[in-house]
Amino acid sequence: MKAPVAGMFLLALMAGQAAALASPVSKVLTMLADLETKIIKEGAEAQKTFDEFSEWCEDRSKNVAYEIKTGKAQIEDLTASIEKATSDSAALTTKIEELSGSIASDEADLKAATDIRTAEAKDFAAASSELKDVIDTLGRAINILEREMAKGGASMMQLQKAGSVIQALNVMLQASAISSADAQRLTALVQDSDSSSDEDAAEAMGAPAAAVYEGHSGGIIETLEGLLEKAEGQLDSATKKETNAKHNFEMLKQSLTDEIKFANKDMAEAKKGLASAEGDKATAEGDLSVTTADLKEDIETKSTLHHDCLTKSQDFEAETKSRGEELAALAAAKKAISSKTSGADDITYSAASFLQLESDSAQGLKLSSGVDLANFEAVRFVRDLARKENSEALAQLASRMASAIRFGTAAGDDPFAKVKGLISDMLVKLEEDAQQDASHKAYCDKQTAETMQKKTEATASIEHLATKIDLAKAKSAKLKEEVAELQSELAKLAASQGEMDKVRREEKMEYTANKKDMEEGLEGVKMALSILRDYYAKSGDSHTKAEGAAGGIVGLLEVVESDFSKGLAEMTATEQASAAAYDSQSKQNEITKATKEQDVKYKTKEATGLDKSVAELSSDKEGVEAELAAVVEYLGKLDKMCTAKPESYSERKGRREAEIAGLKEALQILEGEAVLLQQAHREQRRSLRGIHPHA
Repeated sequence: MKAPVAGMFLLALMAGQAAALASPVSKVLTMLADLETKIIKEGAEAQKTFDEFSEWCEDRSKNVAYEIKTGKAQIEDLTASIEKATSDSAALTTKIEELSGSIASDEADLKAATDIRTAEAKDFAAASSELKDVIDTLGRAINILEREMAKGGASMMQLQKAGSVIQALNVMLQASAISSADAQRLTALVQDSDSSSDEDAAEAMGAPAAAVYEGHSGGIIETLEGLLEKAEGQLDSATKKETNAKHNFEMLKQSLTDEIKFANKDMAEAKKGLASAEGDKATAEGDLSVTTADLKEDIETKSTLHHDCLTKSQDFEAETKSRGEELAALAAAKKAISSKTSGADDITYSAASFLQLESDSAQGLKLSSGVDLANFEAVRFVRDLARKENSEALAQLASRMASAIRFGTAAGDDPFAKVKGLISDMLVKLEEDAQQDASHKAYCDKQTAETMQKKTEATASIEHLATKIDLAKAKSAKLKEEVAELQSELAKLAASQGEMDKVRREEKMEYTANKKDMEEGLEGVKMALSILRDYYAKSGDSHTKAEGAAGGIVGLLEVVESDFSKGLAEMTATEQASAAAYDSQSKQNEITKATKEQDVKYKTKEATGLDKSVAELSSDKEGVEAELAAVVEYLGKLDKMCTAKPESYSERKGRREAEIAGLKEALQILEGEAVLLQQAHREQRRSLRGIHPHA
């Protein structure tokens, strides 16, 4: 009873709406026009998407080409930096080896000179002590003799009878005037003096020959005084020699110490420079490895990008061509329908014959069976689903199903197969749309993830470049400060050298003038001595010579000669020491000047290189910033293309799944009860044909 009731309700509903339904031909034309509009709209959207993709391909291709160019330039720069660091390391290693050898040599020379100086000082101390003892002994002996001469007596008589100095010393020893140790020392000294030429020794000591002073105590005293003067002269000579040797050692020690000091300083700077060069080389090698890997990746990306863009272009051309063919077919169908069906439309689908209910005419639509009811139930179900989901496509499907039922029945066709085919086609289309939508979302997700990764990489690269720029700027500023400080030190060094030159010139001029005066004075004294000695040495004069007074003058002139000689020697030694000190300091200043000038040269060059690196890094940073801007722009386009829609993907997916489920349910309606009813209806008609044959 339910089926007849539902059929009556459906008949009443369709009868009420019959007047409002349009002609199927008009509906077909409308559907064709709507389909054309939809296809054109889809074509416009596809064209817009392809234009955006093409623009992205072009921008991406430019960016990758720029990255490849930049990577190659960076590789060249890094390779040059590695070669420079290697060269600097080799040069600094050689310099360190040379400085090590120089320091070792200077230290060995200083040790040898110190050992020699120690031995000389020890020898001088021993000789000085011995000479001082001799001088003391001679002085005491002379004092004793002078006292004995003043007293007279037996001792004096024995001394006067002594035939030699040694006999006189024995007399004094027996008289307990001197100690045995002093007697032995004096005896040894006299014997040592006599072992040389007696005549020469007597002249050198200024003492008379043995025949002259034999038996005279005054001659013995003069002999001892001569020995005393000789010992004092030897002590004075040894002292001068020791002073000069000590002064020369101090000058040599100072020179070697300074050379070792500055060599150590140069070695420390060379080691520091070597460590810096090795660090720069390691950094450049690390950057080269990263840059080479990035360049390889960019080259691969360029190849893949070209293939992807070309494939997309070919797919778009094929899609556009297919869409054009579809529009041409729709236009041809519209033209055929419009030009051929106007008369038949008026005849067949007038208001009176549009829907005939329960008529005897075979051309009308009859709802006389459960099959007809199942068909229209499916139509109603699809129409309700279209209203629920607000789907224009389902509404058009419901209309096409109703037309198929009406006009298929009128033509004697099986409306069930037609309706089922329409629903199946719509299911296929909805599933294809769902697959395309899912593919579009996957594409959007992939592109968005890749673009965000590139944005992150570009941002990190910009931060890395900014850090390198800041470090290079700071290092360049520090080097410039060091160059300014070195230049200031060079100026001070030049001023100091100028002052030294001035003082040395003045000392040299003073020495030259004083030396001339001393040499002239010494020459005059020697001439006077020669004249006096020659005069008083000859005999046969007619008057008595003042030999006593002349002897005093000659003695005084000899003292003056000794003083002049000593002063000239000291003046010469002082000049030589000053000249040596000046030459040593000047040489050291030259070394310091050359070292600082070289430092200024290298640090200026390095600062210039750093400034150039800052400019290049800034250019690279601008390039990466431009790339980041392009990535951000493309990210905005992706956001607009993938998310800027009134309905989200999840909403579209849910709506489409509901539509598919509804259509499948409609198919179940047709494939379930309707099929059984149709079979029963056919069996009934066959039985009716057997009872009532055709007229």
